[in-house]
Amino acid sequence: MARAKALLAVSAGQSYHAAAQMAGQYAGDTVSQWVARFNREGLPALEPRHGGGPARQYAVAAQERILAEARRTPDRAEDGTATWSLTTLQRALRQAADGLPQVSTYTLWLTLRQANWSWQRGRTWCDTGKVKRKRKAGVVEVVDPDALAKKT
Repeated sequence: MARAKALLAVSAGQSYHAAAQMAGQYAGDTVSQWVARFNREGLPALEPRHGGGPARQYAVAAQERILAEARRTPDRAEDGTATWSLTTLQRALRQAADGLPQVSTYTLWLTLRQANWSWQRGRTWCDTGKVKRKRKAGVVEVVDPDALAKKT
């Protein structure tokens, strides 16, 4: 949103400094870099990129694999548990033929949290914002559209 505001302000003829102030930035240098990137890449320049730190190791497919394994009910004999913890989930993913041999518990935690899952009192991971309620017509699943906003 701030990038778009700044780019629109510059295209309207304002200076980089004035556009930065409109976008909530301190320096006009940031806006000049945004303009240069927009001129090179076009509309994809409005999307923020990876902001530093170690490079992401796992793409969307690997994250989907983690979520698929977490959704699966563990088998007591095969997995050695009745509910998933980060360690048991890690062990299952590392031992699976199509699994992730180097996955860490932090990566699992981060992936589950980004998918709106949280650790519940029943010692298992659950998708938050969804609950089953008993109604006259039977059991229905109620989805809270503000679940993410309430957690932050």
